[in-house]
Amino acid sequence: MGKLTVQLPDAHYDVHIGEHVYDLFLSDYNSLLQSADRVGIIADEQAAHLHLPVLIDALRKAGVVPIVKLVPPGEKCKTGEVYFECQSYLVQENFTRNSLLIAFGGGACGDLTGFVAATYMRGIRFVQCPTTILAHDSAVGGKTAINLPEGKNMVGSFHQPSAVLMNTKLLSTLPPREVRSGMAELIKHAFISDARWAELLLAEENFSNPTEEWLCAELLKGIQVKANIVAEDEFEHSTRKFLNFGHTFGHSVEAVYSFGKLSHGECIMIGMAFSFILSERHGKIESSFTNRVIQFARKNGYTFTPILEHSFTRFLKFMETDKKASFGEMNFVMLEKLGTPFVKKVTAKECEQVFLELQNRIEKEERS
Repeated sequence: MGKLTVQLPDAHYDVHIGEHVYDLFLSDYNSLLQSADRVGIIADEQAAHLHLPVLIDALRKAGVVPIVKLVPPGEKCKTGEVYFECQSYLVQENFTRNSLLIAFGGGACGDLTGFVAATYMRGIRFVQCPTTILAHDSAVGGKTAINLPEGKNMVGSFHQPSAVLMNTKLLSTLPPREVRSGMAELIKHAFISDARWAELLLAEENFSNPTEEWLCAELLKGIQVKANIVAEDEFEHSTRKFLNFGHTFGHSVEAVYSFGKLSHGECIMIGMAFSFILSERHGKIESSFTNRVIQFARKNGYTFTPILEHSFTRFLKFMETDKKASFGEMNFVMLEKLGTPFVKKVTAKECEQVFLELQNRIEKEERS
């Protein structure tokens, strides 16, 4: 079992990864459970169908009978309607300020549950129990949110979990698309922090079909990168913005595809290709390296179809309403070199030039 601590100025919590992490409800986290007058699980329907009995059995062994609220799978749960359903459910079930929520599902379910916890009676405790590779990223750091039709994560709050328990056995049932989604965030952590690690991931033959042992070690590396950055900048005033590498354009792809038709990680891989071209212009990234990333992505099953199917104006609409945009300019995370990120404002005109360049490279790659 792997473990690391997220240390913040006013709080700290542990992240556990491994096959037996739910045993900790009987030991390390038993006092947390016993201090709550109600324990509720907000569970992704799909994850619940496959694995919820594993969590419930662990909680019952610890002397707790949880109350369960099922929500739609994936990004479909991050709506105002589902959010208020959850809030009303907690009132109906007599939850108080001393209650505890557990998020059981992927990153979207964790985002929703965290926001529900952050705002119910002005804030209650919650635990993240992620069931996808992607959620290794979103479960750590305290960002919680729901979507609006106009953009992703537009309504949210910072609310840190009391703990993160990631049961790696549950990852074995993930479909290939969900594996790709999570691995995109993993390699993002490498791109912004460690050139050698990034090169090792790019050379990994089993990148999109990892073993549990290898994945556990790699996820801990990724979480450590995020934990270090969050400890330095909890509320995204400076270095935490580096974690948005690939996300400004990637979120616009998600919006064009209605939050769910492509996975988050698939969209972020497209966004990183876009940001690598920007990094050629404003940093020292070579075009040959960007092309390697595109080839690597296509080899591992990532799609760049959205770049070819839609005009730039479709994406621009959402980039201009992104939380990181200001006064008609978009803030992009770029790389001076591999492992060295920085943030720079980019005009819509330059974004269009980069979009057309990415289109051109994708078309050439598909012809080759």
